[in-house]
Amino acid sequence: MSLSNQKESVAQSLKPTAKPDSSEDNRTGVAVNGRATCRVCKRLYRDPRILPCLHTFCADCIERLEPFSVSAAANGTRTPPPPGGCASPSRERAAVTVLCPECDSEVDIPPSGADGLTTDHLALDEVFVETLMSDKSVVCDLCSEGGDAEKRCEVCCVNLCEFCSQAHRRQKRTASHTVQCVQELKTQGRLSRPVLCSLHPGQELRLFCEACDLPVCLECGATFHRDHRCCPARDVIDVHGNRIRELVAGRLRPRLEKLEDALRKVETSQETLQARVEATAEEVRAFARGYASAVEAHCLSLLRRLEELRVQRRNQLHLQRAQLQQAMSDARGAVDFADRLLSCGSDAEILSAKGVTLRRLTGLAETGYDPHPATVAPDDGSSISFVPGERAGEVEGYPVVGVIHFKTLDLSKCTIHGEGLQQGREGVRGHFSLVCRNSAGEQMGRGGEQVLVSIVHKEKKNCTVETAVVDNSDGSYDVSYTPAEPGTYSVWVCVKTQHVKGSPFVLNVKRRFRRHRGTFHCCSFCSSGGSKEARCGCPGTMPGGFKGCGHSHKGHPGKPHWSCCGSTVEQSECLPQSVVAAVSPRGHIRTVEL
Repeated sequence: MSLSNQKESVAQSLKPTAKPDSSEDNRTGVAVNGRATCRVCKRLYRDPRILPCLHTFCADCIERLEPFSVSAAANGTRTPPPPGGCASPSRERAAVTVLCPECDSEVDIPPSGADGLTTDHLALDEVFVETLMSDKSVVCDLCSEGGDAEKRCEVCCVNLCEFCSQAHRRQKRTASHTVQCVQELKTQGRLSRPVLCSLHPGQELRLFCEACDLPVCLECGATFHRDHRCCPARDVIDVHGNRIRELVAGRLRPRLEKLEDALRKVETSQETLQARVEATAEEVRAFARGYASAVEAHCLSLLRRLEELRVQRRNQLHLQRAQLQQAMSDARGAVDFADRLLSCGSDAEILSAKGVTLRRLTGLAETGYDPHPATVAPDDGSSISFVPGERAGEVEGYPVVGVIHFKTLDLSKCTIHGEGLQQGREGVRGHFSLVCRNSAGEQMGRGGEQVLVSIVHKEKKNCTVETAVVDNSDGSYDVSYTPAEPGTYSVWVCVKTQHVKGSPFVLNVKRRFRRHRGTFHCCSFCSSGGSKEARCGCPGTMPGGFKGCGHSHKGHPGKPHWSCCGSTVEQSECLPQSVVAAVSPRGHIRTVEL
């Protein structure tokens, strides 16, 4: 067997297949050496490839990673191979970004897939060592009998049995090679293996192409790279190795030390925090145990107070229920009687009972409860509240907090403020405020009450005013309205179907304020600049064909006045046309300023 064939055989043997017995004892499928194990499949590396984040995984494991993002291939063409043709043409596919299973970084996969990533030869060395260290015997790579290998040539990187080892030493080409015992190599735990060319199996990468920036074999250097400068790898390893050493020693290692120091500080802080939290938790538990009896006693006191309030409010609701039932019974009796009278009674019977029936129905309609849903105010118990932050004194020497407040609306204590409750003006928006208070005269401090405000004209029953009630959520309510007609109105203000103190109120709405449409002047002659066509609402006249008034002429009021109505009061309403016509028989129009 030639040397190239021997190396090719060794290279093929260094790519382990997925066997169920490549494990701690070569039976469980999990390798002992972590550097020889893929973090995804948990097995020995199979064609290990290096991601841009410098983490290594099997090529087929990388292909199975779920894409994080995908970008279309440029123009749908195949990606050209690297210079020199040392890589197989890439398949036509989209560029894929995946998340590294180790560091969770976003890394780009070449269009050619995992085959376009760099092979991790160090990982292959670890796999070979792991295979060598297994319990199974190492087979000779040269003889056809497949005997157990006892030696290994460090130059050819082949395993030799005793017979092949002696023959290896007798040949002139290999007599000077270093041959070591396999058992010694196992104790060392490290061995070197050649890096072979992917295009020329059996050819070791001994040259480095400066133009292509990649290692090549002798045949690649003589063919694909014959026009490039190719140097022996041993001559350029110091230059490129020093660049890596400078980055590691000058920048990354000091940063790594800082990161390790910062991490130690964070871990120390976490431990300190945990210890402090546990100590504080013990203090809290001790305080809770000491406080338990006092809190329990305070709790029982609050529950007794709550029961007293429940009984008190229940009695009030019973009374309200009885009143509502009575009102409902009266209304139902009257309705049933009226229905029976209209459906069963004759004309004479209806007319004879008309008087008493109408009086009863009218009385119930005017003074009975309004069946509108807005007037129904169910008690949801919101008047009872618990304030946990309010101090409640001390119990058994411990200060306690938590007080039950009970504020029941007292209609006799409710107050109404605002001029809009008693006076209004036609077409002008009026306002007043309702403040709900409890029996102690304190503002309720919360909203949600059913407030109904009704404004009805006393003489024109079909004349009502639409109202708007705004809940301020603090026990106060803003009421606004806009009357359309002047006159006297009745204002009903009800909370929970009951009138507040003073309701119904009397609202006097005045007619709309008539603004002057003319000019407040001394005379029409002066205000118009001597125009003969200027007129005035006063009874004054002026000779010479003037239609308005003038100083010291007949009918002039002798003081400044409004040209529209002749009123001598500047801050006043404009007099109606009927008054103007009565004062001045001739028709007057307001003076227009020129």
